[in-house]
Amino acid sequence: MRRTAPEPAAGRPDSDRGPGPRYKWVALSNTTLGVLIATINMSIMLIALPDIFRGIGVDPLQPGNTSLLLWLIMSYLVVTAVLVVSFGRLGDMYGRVRMYNMGFAVFTVFSVLLSVTWMHGTAAALWLIGMRVLQGVGGAMLLANSNAILTDAFPARQRGLALGLNQVAGIAGSFIGLVLGGLLGPVNWHLVFLVSVPFGLFGTVWAYVKLRDTGVRAPARLDWWGNLTFAVGLIAVLSGITYGIQPYGGHTMGWTNPLVIAAIVGGLAMLAVFCVVETRVAEPMFHLALFKIRAFTAGNVASFLAALGRGGLLFILIIWLQGIWLPLHGYSFERTPLWAGIYMLPLTIGFLIAGPFSGWASDRFGARTFATGGMLLAAATFLALEELPVDFGYPAFALILLFNGLAMGLFASPNRAAIMNSLPPDQRGVGAGISTTFQNSATVLSIGIFFSLMIAGLAGALPAALTHGLTAQGVPAADAARVAALPPVGVLFASLLGYNPVRTLLGPHVLAQLPAGHADYLTGRGFFPALISQPFSDGLSVAFNFAIAACLVAAFASLLRGRRYIHGDRPGAKTATSVGRHPAPAAPPPPSPSPRASSAPRPSAPPPPPRSKGP
Repeated sequence: MRRTAPEPAAGRPDSDRGPGPRYKWVALSNTTLGVLIATINMSIMLIALPDIFRGIGVDPLQPGNTSLLLWLIMSYLVVTAVLVVSFGRLGDMYGRVRMYNMGFAVFTVFSVLLSVTWMHGTAAALWLIGMRVLQGVGGAMLLANSNAILTDAFPARQRGLALGLNQVAGIAGSFIGLVLGGLLGPVNWHLVFLVSVPFGLFGTVWAYVKLRDTGVRAPARLDWWGNLTFAVGLIAVLSGITYGIQPYGGHTMGWTNPLVIAAIVGGLAMLAVFCVVETRVAEPMFHLALFKIRAFTAGNVASFLAALGRGGLLFILIIWLQGIWLPLHGYSFERTPLWAGIYMLPLTIGFLIAGPFSGWASDRFGARTFATGGMLLAAATFLALEELPVDFGYPAFALILLFNGLAMGLFASPNRAAIMNSLPPDQRGVGAGISTTFQNSATVLSIGIFFSLMIAGLAGALPAALTHGLTAQGVPAADAARVAALPPVGVLFASLLGYNPVRTLLGPHVLAQLPAGHADYLTGRGFFPALISQPFSDGLSVAFNFAIAACLVAAFASLLRGRRYIHGDRPGAKTATSVGRHPAPAAPPPPSPSPRASSAPRPSAPPPPPRSKGP
């Protein structure tokens, strides 16, 4: 099957081509806006959740409502993780700009529908979850095609800078969302969703008017079986992880729940079926032969492990600040969500400094040094966080966060640029999609792992500490035992949501029976942080050790990526169809190309379909 979009000119490798200088900056600014609003919406609800639940009249800490809370947090992440590969492939087939423009429109429509929620109670929560899922469809379209559009628009010598700026917007958006949600939620919770609408409308019109497809398109039939098995498998795995951190029966977590086990095992089996399907169909959704490119494989493994170490960190730091540090330093529990986002700004600042610089430097010196060094520095910052006391001094904490942001910035931009540079032009959309899937899936998995480690750490010491602390203040033994027997996940969620944990757990009836001084002490800013500090510290140490291990393995994977490699950069390399660790040698095309005229040797690794012998 012949490609319909223009190929690189004969004798001019892909790394040197590109549209005019004005267009590439238009593409960068528009895709950066798209990625920014898509990633802001990954975290904007996190700090605004208390205002949202109060607005719709739902208590998220009631046992039956835990699933509503988790799916409001996780649904957007799960959808973007599942769909980016499919939308990347559709972009390769029908035009990346077309899919990207559609993503802006879909995202904006469902942002409007989220902001006009009129229902109350469980119906409102289910409506919000459904609209978040569909908003995530638009976000997936944006994330899947933005990197491919930039790779098409920029020559190889500038891609590191362009992709670095885009990557900075992506990760910085997650932290900007925290502060933005904390500012808008108390004013009116509808604004948390409405704020995206004007940017979405502007971006939709701007993208439609200014962006154009400049890359290689590979028209093909849609791989229905590949899309279906991939979606079902990944949804099952990520859903199993989400339910795994919820209590089950008499257990503090759901990892022994037969449905959780079946979802994870069945999902992994379905992903194995997906791999088999992709080797059998004529026009697969994803060419597994791309993993023969060492720079692509090593970059994705490193990205997965880096996201695994970083993803749950956001939640752990928020709980640390909101549940312990901020109350100890005079902040009411209701004010802690906003201030937690503000106190974490050094992390964003570090990333904003290092991301563009490392992207620019990787264009000149390659990705390996910066990406490997970034992961080693990240491991050191996690070690430093582990050594901090629970009631730390903020300057030391801020400095560590700054260096953690610098480390992630040093890694992320060069790593993404190296991944995109290694891809054949007709595989950039799906390659960017699989890279984003690795990253977003790792974030969901990281949340499950970090929460599980924290809950396991709390489960051992928290019940006894609660029983002793409550009875010492006159709480009846039966009520103290009831509270101590509650799953620790309730304590974590109360801290995460900025609720007063003891008031929430005991309830007004029990507190009314206590002397006023004792009730005030129990619900004050000192009792709960002092109570939870040691159990929390035990869980924190285990979680940070996991993050350190993930970053060290990511550094090793990054080191194995090899020297700088740009697909098609070597003279005589095939630019559109060769897939392998290195481009296969091929004779330059003759003045009158003929599909059967070349006597050059065939590539040692089979190219992905379509298997045409000529351009």
